[in-house]
Amino acid sequence: MKKTSLVIPLFKQFIRETETGKRLKKNGEKIKASSIENYKYVLQNLVQFSSDTQMELRICDATKLDKRELQSEKNYWKKFYQKFTDFLYKKGCHDNYVGANIKVIRVFFNYLKNDKDLNTGDFQRLFYVRKEEIEIFVLSPEQLKFLIHDKEFEQTLIPSYRRIKDIFVFGCTTGLRYSDIFLLNNKNFEKMEGDWYLKLKSKKTKTFSFIKLSAYAVTIFQHYSTTNNKTPLFGNTSLFNFNKSLKHIGELAGFTSPIEVSREKQGKTQRITKKTDTSKNRFCDKMSSHMMRRTAITTLLILGMPEHLVRKISGHSHASTSFNRYVHYAQAYMDKEIEKVHSKLESY
Repeated sequence: MKKTSLVIPLFKQFIRETETGKRLKKNGEKIKASSIENYKYVLQNLVQFSSDTQMELRICDATKLDKRELQSEKNYWKKFYQKFTDFLYKKGCHDNYVGANIKVIRVFFNYLKNDKDLNTGDFQRLFYVRKEEIEIFVLSPEQLKFLIHDKEFEQTLIPSYRRIKDIFVFGCTTGLRYSDIFLLNNKNFEKMEGDWYLKLKSKKTKTFSFIKLSAYAVTIFQHYSTTNNKTPLFGNTSLFNFNKSLKHIGELAGFTSPIEVSREKQGKTQRITKKTDTSKNRFCDKMSSHMMRRTAITTLLILGMPEHLVRKISGHSHASTSFNRYVHYAQAYMDKEIEKVHSKLESY
């Protein structure tokens, strides 16, 4: 007779042991709180899926199964994968979210095998992790210049928006992540032979950066610098309020050109539009903290800095596939600009 265990209690144990530090990364580090939050979302989905479909989720010890029983288990997990992914797609999820859920479930299977010595039959290998390339939205060099230099526009902004604009411009120049920018203090800045440098260790990747600052980035630093070296340079702002303010600043700056957004479901591209409010299909509505880093990287590439140097500044490895997206975007931008020149030369 098959020996089975219920998945939901095991998944809760998986989360609990990750939270307490009993389960660690392969290098011995604790797993990030953001990853644990993702585990909890997957648990919620599994609970809802089991309730809605009346499918009992259980793991079978595959140690003593004969050939026929192993095939039966294989069919069970094939069926689970198909039904669970269908369930998520019907909720309106796209490939990246569905793929992220499946990735966590595969991690859970590996935990059962490696940490709990439960022979699950490695059926997680049947689970395909879908991915989609989401379009990158970045400021053009002209838009960035406007935010840096247009003092008339700056004077129209309320003080809290001026601060957000300054932080955004600083991020678009240095390529820092939101999480790193709000940890900066005076100790992260160093003057050497008349030039200012930013030095820090990334919170996410643990990589060190030493970046020479532009004159306008130095001006921003000096404006917000305090006598207390431990005080965060830019204070505190929630990610929600930061992104909400950015969208409004972009609207005030006139970054309202219409855009088309597409996402993928099961590998098929779908155009995304806001049916209830067409004003939300504008460039300014895509402005967020992510745009800072993306803008910095693409601006360096567009303006001609060699790729290997941009990688050094951004902290991307040579094999990074995400960095290649910036390269492709920058090439597409340059192609468009060249086409504009060509069209002017060809018209007589």
